Amino acid sequence: MNSFTPSTNAADTPGSIAAMPGDIAVSFEYFPPATSKAENLLARTSQRLSAFAPSFVSMTYGAGGSTRERSLAAIRKLVDEGSAPVAAHLTCVDASRDQVDDMAMQFHASGIRHIVALRGDGGEPGQPFTAHPQGYANAAELVAGLRKLADFEISVAAYPEVHPDAQSAQHDLDNLKRKLDAGATRAITQFFFSADACLRFRDRAVAAGIDAPIVPGILPITNFAQTCKFAGACGAQIPAPMKAVFEGLDDHPETRKAVSIATTAELCRKLYEGGMREFHFYTLNRAEQIEAICHLMGLRVPARVEAAA
Repeated sequence: MNSFTPSTNAADTPGSIAAMPGDIAVSFEYFPPATSKAENLLARTSQRLSAFAPSFVSMTYGAGGSTRERSLAAIRKLVDEGSAPVAAHLTCVDASRDQVDDMAMQFHASGIRHIVALRGDGGEPGQPFTAHPQGYANAAELVAGLRKLADFEISVAAYPEVHPDAQSAQHDLDNLKRKLDAGATRAITQFFFSADACLRFRDRAVAAGIDAPIVPGILPITNFAQTCKFAGACGAQIPAPMKAVFEGLDDHPETRKAVSIATTAELCRKLYEGGMREFHFYTLNRAEQIEAICHLMGLRVPARVEAAA
């Protein structure tokens, strides 16, 4: 398998991005493909991003019947590829404890030893979560249940700008601590676009006695209108300067991609300066922007050898 090496001459190049020496760890999130074309795209993306030697890759999870089976099939395919350790997402949505536990053990039988444990969002957007009558009520209960099943590594979600269902920022932070105290080993944040918001959240977590790693979740913008919709649903704020630089680019995809790479790399640079050394990318199953951002962060991959025609 190819692997990355830190850049040795980044500091010789003008610009603040060049100061990043590549002493970071990255991980990537994918979602289950729904068509054969999408399967091929994910396979290419996974192969290309594996060159950065991710600490793990994760696959999102759909609770519905056919979606759940698609998630399991996609996870097994990633395991078979063997390019990186695989983490499976698991939620509390629309399932009893027995059903959730059974899925966890199916993951285990497939070689999965890392689970991203999430409460999940049930029902229509904006509607409150309703737990299954025989299910796990929240992510902290899910983490505790997984701990009883097997020796899983467990990641959980964190919200730098407060979960929409939380009564307050302190309530949200207390909930994160409950998940970690139940046995989770790391927190991965919801995406955000303000480095200061994430770093302030990290500092508040440390002050609250949380010593588990808090890994920033990074979402490069591919469709600005869609990103605004996603952000509104999860409580993430889009700073006015970011809105300004994307204004007028709806019909200019190549320019929008270049702007996204630059703004995302700048976000990561600020997080790096704030002490962050792990980054989790929400890839949307596409590699191009992620490759460029990782390059700007100081990671280097060996030159690809094109197959002979």
